[in-house]
Amino acid sequence: MRWQPLITIALILPLAACATTSPATYPIETKGPYKLDTGDAVRISVYGDPELTNTYRVDDSGSIAFPLVGPVAVRGQTTKTASSRLAAALANGFMRNPDVAVEVAEYRPFFIQGEVGNGGQFPYVYGMTVRAAISTAGGFSETADRTRAIVYRRQGEEMVKGVVELDFPVHPGDTIVVTERWF
Repeated sequence: MRWQPLITIALILPLAACATTSPATYPIETKGPYKLDTGDAVRISVYGDPELTNTYRVDDSGSIAFPLVGPVAVRGQTTKTASSRLAAALANGFMRNPDVAVEVAEYRPFFIQGEVGNGGQFPYVYGMTVRAAISTAGGFSETADRTRAIVYRRQGEEMVKGVVELDFPVHPGDTIVVTERWF
């Protein structure tokens, strides 16, 4: 009889350790300036030339088709770098000392699938979290895991996968998968 409490503790201790184990996670880069990519719409202002000032979309090749100079590659560039590239292209025989400003007018969408009300493609809003993205998609289904989700994010040439909590920041172009909970 004296051994019964010790045996019980010996059996419960390994199970308690299993209950506190967190799921595997993978690093996902969340810092740094915003980088332009396909699907982004940018507002380009050329001071002194209102005809060139307009909103342009980054095409599938990662370029902006800009009047006078043709396609200018901006994929993976910040808005500051994109404005420098556009100014350099305009200075190459079209304008003297062009002053160009670039700002994001519309971010590329994010995608969500799995155990949500309405999966699909949705417009990104700056500062969005996984929780806000799920709300945008109609909320959780009845069988959804309401504590975490999987985020797929492109980093350079690689697609990175991470298991994240609901307050994790979403970036444009991310794919969020809400899994089914296990009872």
